[in-house]
Amino acid sequence: MPVATLLPFTATPSRKSASPTSFRLTEKFILLLVFSAFITLCFGAIFFLPDSSKLLSGVFFHSSAVETNTRTGTDSVSNIAIGTDEKILAKIRKDHEKALVEAKDTLQKRPDEIKQEIQNDKEKVSQENRWKGARNDNNLPVIEYVRPPGATGHEPADPETKERRAKIKEMMKFAWDSYKRYAWGSNELRPVSKQGHSSNLFGSIKGATIVDALDTLYIMEMYEDFDMATEWVEKNLDFNVNAEVSVFEVNIRFVGGLLSAYYLSGKEVFRKKAIELGEKLLPAFKTPTGIPWALLNLKSGIGRNWPWASGGSSILAEYGTLHLEFMHLSKLSGNPAFAEKVMNIRKVLNRLDKPQGLYPNYLNPNSGQWGQHHVSVGGLGDSFYEYLLKAWLMSDKTDDEGKKLYYDALKAIETSLIRKSSGGLTYIAEWKGGLLEHKMGHLTCFAGGMIALGADGAPEDQTGHQMEQAAEIARTCHESYARTTLKLGPEAFRFDGGVEAIATRQNEKYFILRPEVIETYMYMWRFTHDPKYRDWGWEAVQALEKYCRVDGGYSGVRDVYASSPNHDDVQQSFYLAETLKYLYLLFSDDDHLPFDHWVFNTEAHPLPVIKKIPDTVKPHQLE
Repeated sequence: MPVATLLPFTATPSRKSASPTSFRLTEKFILLLVFSAFITLCFGAIFFLPDSSKLLSGVFFHSSAVETNTRTGTDSVSNIAIGTDEKILAKIRKDHEKALVEAKDTLQKRPDEIKQEIQNDKEKVSQENRWKGARNDNNLPVIEYVRPPGATGHEPADPETKERRAKIKEMMKFAWDSYKRYAWGSNELRPVSKQGHSSNLFGSIKGATIVDALDTLYIMEMYEDFDMATEWVEKNLDFNVNAEVSVFEVNIRFVGGLLSAYYLSGKEVFRKKAIELGEKLLPAFKTPTGIPWALLNLKSGIGRNWPWASGGSSILAEYGTLHLEFMHLSKLSGNPAFAEKVMNIRKVLNRLDKPQGLYPNYLNPNSGQWGQHHVSVGGLGDSFYEYLLKAWLMSDKTDDEGKKLYYDALKAIETSLIRKSSGGLTYIAEWKGGLLEHKMGHLTCFAGGMIALGADGAPEDQTGHQMEQAAEIARTCHESYARTTLKLGPEAFRFDGGVEAIATRQNEKYFILRPEVIETYMYMWRFTHDPKYRDWGWEAVQALEKYCRVDGGYSGVRDVYASSPNHDDVQQSFYLAETLKYLYLLFSDDDHLPFDHWVFNTEAHPLPVIKKIPDTVKPHQLE
């Protein structure tokens, strides 16, 4: 049968053609256009849609697979193959629809928005490439180490202050020597029974006191002990353990301690170990929202939350207290993933409605919704607010988002939580489902120092008001110490039932060498130079020496209202990291770890401000 009879086209006499069956030029063009579009669509689907490698595999190897399956002689295998084809086609359709939606969304954006997104992507790629230059033996970027100012100080000119400062150093030496003698390599010391102690917070990682104390040893110029601790870290600190750890505690104590030791000393081992541990913590963020799990098995990477947390929630103070350390991990490793993880936490929080502007302590990492509406500036919430402010300060005041989030949160706290007792004491209550609980925890006492630290940047001329608030909170926390028998503060104190700044429940009367009240004294001294803060700090020193010092170190006590101390037999690692360090700085001059160059993490580990970098400075240079 002639081919011409099958085609709807006929030769046109007015045009030249090679044969009676030739197409007109217009018809050729249309046919070519249709054919080109078909080919483009097919190859576009193969090469550019997601999972194109799997699709290519199916296109080029499917026939042989079918032949192999057919040789088995079973219809079920053929049905499976057909089902697989249908799944692939369904995925192509779904991905195609997704691509069309994304393209439509992009076209609806303003040109300046599209340009900004392109610029952001370019900057991200540029930043990644910038760090892929020179690298050392550990495959880390080569960094020109420059120690920030004020890593160590000089002796105060005032004789009394000099003597008190020397006493704090003697306390540190006694606590450290006791740990070395009775518990070296363990996480913490039992000073009464004179043996090692380990909390399940650290799994089977060892040496919490060593890592926590590194920067305190350096700051107090105890260099022989610092070198001994450094050698232990190099030879014995091991994170390759099959154990579940608290992401929060390991971050603030181990990662924070190692970072601080690096910035103070410049020793590369600390940078290497900090980054190694940081990488092991990254699987904690593998949740639908990116809000990290509270607990993580360092070997398997499997995470979970505390079983007692509301509805399987993550805790505000835990997932909100990673920002400072993770920003420095990105800076020192060249891996932007650390910074991206903590910035994503902000994105999740920004999308949520806050009851009365407050942040509940519980957030479900799967649904991204708040759990029980319990708000506290003490336990479960405290350091989240601290890190909002310090993120701004550590960024050399360029993190405007962190600044706004902090001052907005502080305004909500003032409106809903800050109250004054009938006796004139200002306190920060807790909020549970719309009802106030007139209780303030020892942990909440850090807020006096936080508010003082942020007062200078406060909006709408609120600096004076916030300094007054900070001073009032410091006074309340001092009263919680002064009103006990041992002159040491309880774990929590109340303002109801006719009592003020006094613990009324037995399980709130203990003192475990906590630093928060001393921390606020140190900040208030730096900003006001009012001598009462040094006097109050010295009162705490005398109480620590009289009631917490035992033959084998320092111990917490179970009841601060008892006539004599009943020791709990634990020398907490944070006693060396925080309490003694803040006391030492309280009796040091202001140029020792000055606030315009250093920011303290919530475990009192100083981290340098990441200075704005002029164009003439290398991107990787530390300032």
